[in-house]
Amino acid sequence: LGTAEGVIKFCKGIQAAAPVDSFVDPEPWAMPGYDSDVIMAAGAFVQGSSIELSADGPIKPPYAVYFQGGITWYHSKFGIMMSLEKLVEAGIVDKSQIIHRF
Repeated sequence: LGTAEGVIKFCKGIQAAAPVDSFVDPEPWAMPGYDSDVIMAAGAFVQGSSIELSADGPIKPPYAVYFQGGITWYHSKFGIMMSLEKLVEAGIVDKSQIIHRF
């Protein structure tokens, strides 16, 4: 995503689409075992489940997010749409460049 803010906003969008704890606002923190702060977003019915919709990533270059899970296509799409909304609101993504292909 190119920036720390992009990673954070993407993960906040995934959390907002969660069936559990969608009101939670994830923040990066110094997680043991990592060499940088990490942000994790998941609102799954099973704690720690990566088959359900989740996203996480270290706050360091190349600023990649690891998006996984999504039991249904519709929930995965909703998560991406919420993430795009957060990125557009932050001015990271230009709304005019988003092409609706679903």
